[in-house]
Amino acid sequence: MQSELRGRVALVTGGAHRVGKAIALELARAGIHVVVNYNRTSEVIIAETVSEIIGHGVEALPIQADVSKPAEIQAMFARIKETVGTLDIVVNSASVFPSGTIAETAFETWQQALDVNVTGPFLVTQAAAEMMRANDPKGGVIVNICDVGTLRPWPERAAHGVSKAALWMLTQTSAVTYAPDGIRVNAVMPGPVMAPPGMSESRWQQIGEDQTLVGHAGSADDVARAVVYLCREDFLTGVLLPVNGGEHLKW
Repeated sequence: MQSELRGRVALVTGGAHRVGKAIALELARAGIHVVVNYNRTSEVIIAETVSEIIGHGVEALPIQADVSKPAEIQAMFARIKETVGTLDIVVNSASVFPSGTIAETAFETWQQALDVNVTGPFLVTQAAAEMMRANDPKGGVIVNICDVGTLRPWPERAAHGVSKAALWMLTQTSAVTYAPDGIRVNAVMPGPVMAPPGMSESRWQQIGEDQTLVGHAGSADDVARAVVYLCREDFLTGVLLPVNGGEHLKW
């Protein structure tokens, strides 16, 4: 059965740019009002993102908060409660992507990956579920953004891979925990969908050819549509949806 999304309220962490922005815009196209969480590094682009969201005929509320800091998450939810009053959908998209093997990774880098990629979604999930329980009708949807490090070792990005594997376990545990409250929790596993800053077009094309079964890279919009699908289909919970051209099968 499909849930009606129009008029709902969503929070997208890391929603000011890249994949997070694509998700926020796709939610807006579905008629969903969007709370856009962003970090200080995105201050110069948040106004443009908000303008694009509003252009789809919905409301947008930008809130600056570092999801690695519990006090800032608490303040963000206090503002959501005061300003919007409700929350139906959460997308945990904020992420860091440090490189380095286990041997090369400094403790501070390791801790930041866990703080942003796991502890942040954990605290956001707790706070969001509390708000969703108060909704009438009850329930809500939480979608976490993982990647191929969720399922297989990624030695050259050790801290990132371990954090995303932990995020998938958080997804499953949350799905079981919050099912009695009508809260569904799923995850999307993107593959190569957006080139890193500074990468050449030829190099990006080669990565798509080498790393996927379909032989080409995807786009952030592929991920965004998958997120909306998981929000809409109410028979799905505890799901890890690969949006990666078969990357997870190409070892």
